Formats: sequence, C-alpha cells, structure tokens
Amino acid sequence: MNQANQAVPKLKPNNINRPLAAYRLVQAGILISLFWKWKFFLEANSIYANIPVEDPFFPDWLRSVTTIRFAFCGSALVTGIGLISPISLIRKLCSWFGIVGISLMCIHQGSYNDVTFVTIWWCCLWSVWLSHRLDTYQQEFLIRRSAFLSRLIISLILLGGAAGKWTPEYWSGEVLYDIYFVDRDFWFFNYLRDNYATEDLQQIAKWYSRQVIAVETIGGIGLWALPARWAALAGVLILSGVVILSNKYLLSVIACLIGLACVGFFVPRQPRKTAPTDSPETANPKTA
Repeated sequence: MNQANQAVPKLKPNNINRPLAAYRLVQAGILISLFWKWKFFLEANSIYANIPVEDPFFPDWLRSVTTIRFAFCGSALVTGIGLISPISLIRKLCSWFGIVGISLMCIHQGSYNDVTFVTIWWCCLWSVWLSHRLDTYQQEFLIRRSAFLSRLIISLILLGGAAGKWTPEYWSGEVLYDIYFVDRDFWFFNYLRDNYATEDLQQIAKWYSRQVIAVETIGGIGLWALPARWAALAGVLILSGVVILSNKYLLSVIACLIGLACVGFFVPRQPRKTAPTDSPETANPKTA
C-alpha cells in the first residue's frame, strides 16, 4: 500500500505564484473601483469642461479638466496593463504610474474630497511595494508579508473611519438617520421605512450607527493581529456588509479593499504538527 501511495504523485496547489496572483487580484479590485466611479468622472469632466470652478487654494493645473482626465483614465489604463502583463518591468512601471495618477486624483480640486481615491491610493502603494519583490524566490515569505501589510492597511482605514464617528451626533444615530433613513433609495432603508414608524426608525438608526462604530473600531484595532486567513474572511465580511447594508455607491470605495483583504486567502495553511512515533526497533530495544 505504501509503495502504491509513493507511485502516485500528489497534486499540490503550489504550482501557482501566490504573490503574483494576489497582485493581480488587487489590480482587478482597483479597476472595479475605478469603473464604478465612471459616472462621477463623466459628471466631473462635464462640470470642469463647461463651468470652470475657481478656487485660489488650488493651482491652475490642479483645477484643469485635462489633469483629471489624464489622471483618471491613465490610472485605469496602466492598472489594466499591470493586471495582464507577464513582464516584471512593465508591472513595476504600471504600479508607479498608477499611484502617480491616483495621487493627482487625491489632490485635484474636482476629486480631493472623495474617499474612493484614498482607498485606491493605499492599494496602489501596496502594489508598488509588491511589484518590486515579485522576482524573489521566497514566495511563501513574500505572500505572508503581503497579507500582513494588506490587513494592516485595512485596519488603518477602518480605524480612521471609526475615529471620524466618535462624536455624540454619530453615537445618537442622528447623522446616519439624516443620511440614510429619511429618504435614501436603497433596499434596506426602503424596507425599514415601509415597515416601521418614525420613532422606531430613529431607534434603529441609533443602534445601526453604534454597531457601525463598534465594528469599525474593533476591526481597526484587532484585524491586523488575526491570522491571515481569518483576517481575510473578517475583512471581506465587514467590507461587503458596508455595501450590502449601506449604499451601493460605496462599492467604488470598498471593491479595491475587498481585493486587498483577499490576499490573506493566498497564504498557505501551516502543516499540522504530529508527534513523532517510535519505530518498533526503538520501542522494543533488544537486550544483549
């Protein structure tokens, strides 16, 4: 039986390049975020092309519609090339061009206040870091380090979101009640408005807001410390819940982070440690 087992080669999932697969998954998440923001880009492009907005805080090139066009479309283009390219140098260049383009979106007058480009920027920073290390042969070490950095970034973003909500207005539910519960056209809030009175909605909004603060705070403090696969699962559930129970437009903010969270799934499981067994000769030593 042992000889038969030795004769049959075992199939192992180690043939894939895990860091490269994780890199490509994050690029796909960035593309989803950008294309989910396509409607915003068209509106911003129309406004800045037809109604120039003057703000002395921003220099001319950061108010220019040409800048936002090149930054948005260029970032999407190089991200797509980096996703499919098999050449290391091209991936590195695309990662650098991508973070430059998204950095412009983060400081341009037409998009600086949009958190979508902040979350994409962090994913681009991670991509630049990983693209310069994909040629290493220590793939297991690299994917573990990549997963740790990914959950560290997500923890930072969750904690930042929670910190902005540590106010009496959010704790009482007043802010989210006005934003979502009053007239937000979304399946979850439409259902609540159809089935509950105003007083009940205010109570639901209060506990809804508190659970958002609690989840973001706990995730921000502890997500980075979890094992890679558990952190990936928790991150995907938390981030998906934001879209499913809050606002479909937030997918532009969340999609790239979901891709980043999934990096933890590429970390191989640790082999179980088995107690050494003594051979029959050792267990029953012969006496002279």
